[in-house]
Amino acid sequence: MRMTVTGGAGFIGSHLVDRLLAAGHEVVVLDDFSTGKHANLPEGHERLRVIEGDVADPEAAAAATEASDAVYHLAAVASVQASIDDPVATHRSNLLGTLTVLEAARRAGPAEHGAAGVRRFVYASSAAVYGDAQDLPVAEGAPKDPLSPYAADKLAGEHYLAHYHRRGELRGVAFRFFNVYGPRQDPSSPYSGVISIFLERAAAGLPITVFGDGEQTRDFVFVGDVVDQLVSALDYPAEAELQVYNVGTEHATSLLELIGTVQKLLGPLQVGHELARAGDIRHSLADASKLRSVAKALGVRPPGTRLEEGLATIVAAAGPDAGAAHPRTSLRHA
Repeated sequence: MRMTVTGGAGFIGSHLVDRLLAAGHEVVVLDDFSTGKHANLPEGHERLRVIEGDVADPEAAAAATEASDAVYHLAAVASVQASIDDPVATHRSNLLGTLTVLEAARRAGPAEHGAAGVRRFVYASSAAVYGDAQDLPVAEGAPKDPLSPYAADKLAGEHYLAHYHRRGELRGVAFRFFNVYGPRQDPSSPYSGVISIFLERAAAGLPITVFGDGEQTRDFVFVGDVVDQLVSALDYPAEAELQVYNVGTEHATSLLELIGTVQKLLGPLQVGHELARAGDIRHSLADASKLRSVAKALGVRPPGTRLEEGLATIVAAAGPDAGAAHPRTSLRHA
């Protein structure tokens, strides 16, 4: 099968590309390399085609989705702060880009009765659509309260996919990722997660700054577990309405607990505190029972990698020469 992965040179996308290639698929990556890296992709692979282009460019989107059996739309400016600082630019990537790729996939035609065309459109959404949810764990049917342009764009992307899905023009699945972490998450990027930043600084013997009391919590989910769900989405049952799934572990970890786990791996850390940042979500935790149900039916392991195991994988992948990166961080949704 031929698979299209937008954002395929990025953190999650490149892990998905590796998995699809290992399964014997042809893969087309569309990435503008603003944050993705050529080094994240296997060089010279005979079943990999890389298109350097903008997802909001109709010609690039059409070239990437042509003759594709499935489209994984992961490309985005994955930063709440960037969307606040420049909502127009991030809107272009996060919503106009989504609509452009959806339309390109629609034009490729639905795969019915053996006909050529896109069989499945998988959309990467975010737990940020829930905002600062008060009732935890949060299920898919909970009220949506996007608190940033990034979150608003992600939720709007779900609605656009639902439109194409209801019309039978595409068969979609949407995943709301909670806080994804793992190897290749660039700690020097302003879009990186708290885990990659903490590990990088700890490995370099540099201090860590915590905004607030450190009791804020997140549902950290390992990238390998996320990829398991992305791959299995090809076999999810087709339903009349678009199905959306939380991707999380259903386990809350505080920032202080995270620091304690990092110290087990890398030794004592110098930790400082500053005032909490306005707009940071206090607690986030997935109700992933819907995902667990479909995963069980398909024989797929639901997200469950222990945090210490996932952190150890990152440390091993980074090697002994990992250097310093961003000096401070707060907790935001990926």
